[in-house]
Amino acid sequence: MRRTLLPAASLPAAVGLLLLTACGTEHQGAAAPGAVPSAAQDCGAGGDTGTAAGTGSPDVEEVVIVGTGTRPVAGRTFPCATYSVTNRGTEPRTYTITLDFLSAETGAGLAMPKETVRDVAPGRTVRRTVTPEDISPDAAAGQAHAKVLTVRSVPVAEEPSRGGACPSTGVRVYADDGDAAMGLRVVGLHLENCGTRPYRIEGYPRVELLDEAHERVDGVSVLEGGDAIATGTGADGAPERLVLAPGEHARAGLVWRNTVDGVTGAPVNAPYARVWARPGAAPVTVTPEFDLGTTGKLGVGPWKRAEKEREGAGAARPGGR
Repeated sequence: MRRTLLPAASLPAAVGLLLLTACGTEHQGAAAPGAVPSAAQDCGAGGDTGTAAGTGSPDVEEVVIVGTGTRPVAGRTFPCATYSVTNRGTEPRTYTITLDFLSAETGAGLAMPKETVRDVAPGRTVRRTVTPEDISPDAAAGQAHAKVLTVRSVPVAEEPSRGGACPSTGVRVYADDGDAAMGLRVVGLHLENCGTRPYRIEGYPRVELLDEAHERVDGVSVLEGGDAIATGTGADGAPERLVLAPGEHARAGLVWRNTVDGVTGAPVNAPYARVWARPGAAPVTVTPEFDLGTTGKLGVGPWKRAEKEREGAGAARPGGR
């Protein structure tokens, strides 16, 4: 076990900076897990789609930009990028990748699409093409660079769930987008009984912080109650014994500050939290993107019954904050 200290502005090493002019037939996001489509489906097909300086080596990095260019969509021209995802682990994983499109002429940011590639088997490579269409007509007409900003992955067996088929556990667990104000962070953990039997929970969820390498972060105090960090967050109060009927919800809060005092060491950043809803429950890995500064503290509130309408108010994303 080790404590991992990461600079607050650290980015994944997989950064692509290819600039190409040719582009293939539109086929965005069509590749099945484990499949590698033909070059004709790639953005940049017909040009140099190999790895170049600054792109990242496919033998080392999990996500690599393999081609950029432009393609016509509905009478307009948009930049596009093809990237590959390689699972170098030992279990199937779901990847969330944030890309950054930059104008080749001015360097201005054009779009930051977020891509999800699910169920990539160990040792397999999946290739996808993304064409962001939320770009102004003037900016979209020119060439663009593309680079990888962040790569996050969770084991498929521990992937958060908000919709679709109910997990075999009978419950969904996920994190919302959270709220931040003046250095205070509050992220909600949500639990829904989507099964057919009552689900009993009591007290606090168990939370374990993980670094970018998915190793446990030691040296951080996980405290019971959000009021151990700040009051008025809704993550305080006495723990309760809850029995959730099918369709009912519960919520617990994660509270921390990103204060840096410059004395007690380097800031701690931990993208992931492994969460156990109750003792013996199957873990779920969410991605709150903890920026704990040098505080070394995380407050975890007790489970509280929540209305379904309130669950949907926080624009949550699977595995996100």
